[in-house]
Parts: sequence; structure tokens; C-alpha cells
Amino acid sequence: MSNLVNDNIYGDRYGKFGNTVHRLLTVLCLVITVLSFGAYFYIEGFTGSKTDPVPSFEKAITEGRYDEALDIYRSVQDSVISKSPEEAAKMTEENEALSQMESIVNLRVNDICDKVRYNRYQPSSEDIAFLGGMQELTTSLVSNWLSDLCTEFLLGNIEKPDITYVFKQMAPISNFAATVRPLQAELDMIEMATGDVQNAESHFEEGDYITSVKTYQSVIARNNGFVYEYCTKRLEEIMDIMYEPMILSGEHMLETFKFYSAEKLLSDLAAIFPNDARCANDLLIATSNTTETVTYNGKVEVLCVRNLIADTDLARSGSYGNSILEKYLTCTEFENMISALYENNYCLIDAEALAGLDNDTYLVEMPLNVPLGKKPLILVIESLDYSARNYGQGLCQRLVLNDQGQVCSEYIDVNGDAVVSSTKEAIGILERFVEEHHDFTYDGAKGVISVSGYESCFGYVVSQDEIDDRNSALASAGYPNVNLNDSELDANRDTVMAIADALKDTGWKFASSTYGYINARQSDMDEIEADTSKWMEQIEPLLGDTHMIVYPNGDYIFGTDQRAVYLKNNGFRIFFGIGPRPYYIYGDNYLYYDRTIINGKSLRNSDLSRLFDASALIEQFEDQQP
Repeated sequence: MSNLVNDNIYGDRYGKFGNTVHRLLTVLCLVITVLSFGAYFYIEGFTGSKTDPVPSFEKAITEGRYDEALDIYRSVQDSVISKSPEEAAKMTEENEALSQMESIVNLRVNDICDKVRYNRYQPSSEDIAFLGGMQELTTSLVSNWLSDLCTEFLLGNIEKPDITYVFKQMAPISNFAATVRPLQAELDMIEMATGDVQNAESHFEEGDYITSVKTYQSVIARNNGFVYEYCTKRLEEIMDIMYEPMILSGEHMLETFKFYSAEKLLSDLAAIFPNDARCANDLLIATSNTTETVTYNGKVEVLCVRNLIADTDLARSGSYGNSILEKYLTCTEFENMISALYENNYCLIDAEALAGLDNDTYLVEMPLNVPLGKKPLILVIESLDYSARNYGQGLCQRLVLNDQGQVCSEYIDVNGDAVVSSTKEAIGILERFVEEHHDFTYDGAKGVISVSGYESCFGYVVSQDEIDDRNSALASAGYPNVNLNDSELDANRDTVMAIADALKDTGWKFASSTYGYINARQSDMDEIEADTSKWMEQIEPLLGDTHMIVYPNGDYIFGTDQRAVYLKNNGFRIFFGIGPRPYYIYGDNYLYYDRTIINGKSLRNSDLSRLFDASALIEQFEDQQP
């Protein structure tokens, strides 16, 4: 009834015009209702049946309606931001829409930036309108890009004219001014820091973290602004990266008696991490095992032994008899020798310590530092190949690794049983002695082990070339031939490499005794070249880069001889001959040492009184006649 009354009122008062107004008001109410519902669903989110804002956003950008595009983006962003973090994370379609819209902007921004940088492109008015019109979406992208370019400039990956051009193109765009102007003003300061920063990064790449850190600290102290912020952040990253590997490296040095190197490393580390208890404790261990060092200018003793007699009963009863006792030392005699040397204040040093080998064309004479009161000693174990000709003579037959990764030797006892021991070869005996007497080695140095390629390496046949020689030696000793296939040779090579790595890790160095254990002095150039090529192809890859030659039987080649020049050109720079007295000399790109042979015969017949009382070292057997 009320509707009728109202209709009559409009009709009576306005006639047909009143009916028209009524209808218009009704339609208007319907439109407002529809728009309200549309806005509600747009703001609150959308499902598969609701409108996707991305096409509208993309179309608005394409047509240059940047304000509208921003409104669409912001509306969806607001709908997400208004929710709690848990609810916002569940709004997958809204988040996906935001990601797609940002990707559309990113692609266009990246295209413009790449053309500006690489093609010297001058942005068009449309590009400038887009970069400025999309406000926060483009501002963050371009600001980060400009900051990244400054980092590249600092690291030498972009030239100054190129980065200057980029800043010039971006400077007129108003929403970039806050980023462009301060960075643009710092380009000269950044340029001045590039050399030091690049040096710091180069040291970092080489694993020289300490120098890298010190360089960055120096740059930070002299700069502010972008350089300061970048270097401070980079320094924190490097410190985080370096700590664990460096502290482990220092602790490994302590375990292998490299106390002087450990002290230097840990001192540097303690300066960088002054409040670190682990570093401080490790440094205390290092300094407790070091003393004052001095530059030594006297003679350097080089003593040479061969493999030791592991089973003296078998050696004395073997077919070679007394000749074995003359050519080699017994384990007891070697123990007596190093004990006497220690008592007489000798200290093991690295044979390469006297030679700077960084340059291929010349050798640098290096000062020799030793602990105060100590005399330098180089130990050479010659030709640790284990020829089958010595089988059954009481000598070891090969080196092996035990379950702890320690290098041991294996020999066959009088009962024909294989025995593995860490104290039947000079390597293990010396290792044990150094454990008890840390000051017998300067910074963990042990000695030089020379090997040839004749028959085997460490007792293992590692190439087809060795098989014939091995079988010939086996036959002469009354043993059956061996026939090894490629997989067996590969396994032997792997074993030798594992042994070599373990030895290097504990302070041993390697030398060649030529491939065929040849008389180098009597060999012509063709023989030297062929022999050296075999050694470098078959043995050196198993041991690592090798710079020393222990000439078999002391038959050395003069350093100016073209054969010696050939050896030097192939990386051999330190040579050992034989002589009764300590002697070394620097020549043209090489260092030469004489080595004194210590064996059963020299203990009994040579004057070794400068070193020790030789007669006190000789092992006495119960059945020997007084």
C-alpha cells in the first residue's frame, strides 16, 4: 500500500516526469550496489572466478597510464599488507599477481638499463616517463642497479667513462635523485680505492685471507661513504668465511709440529679475532714450542741413508750377508744416529728453504733461519723404490698406510709372514722421535725422499715400463713373475699417491733419482731427455711437483752443462751429489748440495766425528765375536 501511495504522490505531483525520476533513482542504486560489491571483491582478494589484475596492469603500462598501473599494484599490495603475516602468506593468488606485475616492470627496467650500459643508449621520453611514473617499483630496481655498478667499478669490472655515462642518463629522473647524486659524487673516491680493493680480492681468491683482511682494514680506515660501507660488509663476509678453515689449518700445523708457521698464522688470526678463546689457546700451544730464531751463515750438513734393515737375523743369514750390513743401517743404528744428532744440537730443516723457486728463470738465495743454538741438518732417504732384488734380505718390501693413515713399512719375517710396522723404516722412526722431541725439527721439516722409476715406486709397480724390470729382478731373487693389468696399475698408482700425500702432509719432500737410476754424468743428452721424460710422465704425477734431483752414486752434471740446463728448464733446480764434508753452492738458476752417505760401512770406516761418535751407533749382536 505504501509503494502505491508513493507512486501516486510522484505521479500526482510530477506526472510522467515523476515516474522517470523514480526509474533513474532505482537504476542508480543498482549501479552503486554493483560497484560496491566489485570494489569489495577487488580489495579483499580474488579466486579463480574473480578478476585477474595482471592483464589490466600490463595494459595500463603499455598505454602509458602509469598512475592507473600503480593504483592496481598498490590495491593488491594493500590487501596483502593489511593481513597478518600468517594470512598474507596464504594469499597465494594475490602474491602471485604481485610477483607477475613486478616481473613486468623488472623486464622493462633491465632492458633500458642494459642498453644504457652496453650500447650507450639515451633513454627516450617514453622510457623516462615509465621510469619516473612507476615510482617505488622502478626506484628500488634502478637504485640497486646503480649501487651494483659502483661495486663493479670498485672491482674493476666497468670503466669510469661507462659508469659516468650511466649516471648522467639517470640523473634527470626525479625519483632517482636520492641515489644518483651521492653515488655520482663519490665516483672519484671509488676510483682511488679500486687498486687496493682488487688486491684484497685477489688475495682472498688465492686463500691468503690474512692479507685480504689487512688490506680491507686499511681501505676502511681511509674512506667513508660507499667505499666504507662496501668494504665493511665485505670484510665481515671474509671474516666469517676464513675463521673455520684458518683455525683448522693452524691446528693441523700444531699436529704436524709446524709450530713456527702456526705461531705466525695464529698471531694474525688472534689480531682479527681478539676475543676468540679457541684461537688464543691454540696460539699459546704454538708459542710454547717456539724459541728465538737467528739467521744461520755456516755449513749445512746433508746426511743420506737408504732404506733400513728391518730384520737383522734375516739380513745376516741372507745370501748377501755382510754386504747388506755395510750398505744399509739397521733400525737401531738409525735411532742411535738421530738421537746423537739431537744431543749435538742439530735440527732438521727443509732442503728447499735456502732457495726461492717462484721464478723459472732464476733462483733466489734465501736466508736460512734456525732456532737459536741449533745447527741445520738435511736428511735424505735415497731411492725408496724397494727393488725385488733385495727380497729375502731382511729389508722392507714396500710402504703402506695403516688404519690411522700413517705411513708404515711392510717386510717379510723369517717365518715368511708379512709384518706391517711404523718403526722398521726411517720414516716412522723419525716421526716418532719428533713426537717426543719437537725441537729436533724446525717448523715440521722431516727430510727428502728420492725415488726412481726403476721397477717400482714405494714398492708398487705403477707403469707398463716397470714390469719387465720388475720381473727381471724377481727372477734374480728366485720369485715368480708378476703380470698386472691396467686396473691393477691404476690401483697401485692410487696407493702411491695416497702415501705421497700423507708424507707431504707431515713435512717430507720428494726428489728424483732419475727414472732408471742412471749414471747421469756418463749419459748423453738423448739419454737424459728420455729418462727425464719418463720420470715426469710416470712418477712426478704421483708425487706432485718435484724440484730436486738426488744423483745416483753422486754422479752429478755440472750446472753449466747443456744436460743440466735441460734439467733446470724442466723444473729441477736443487741437486744433490756426494761428498765427505758439508758443502753447498748457488749456481746459475740452481742450488747444489753434497750429501754424506751414512751406512754400516761409513759408520765403521769414515771419520764422522764432526757429527757424532760413530762407533757408539753401531748395533752389536749377541753372537758377534768381541
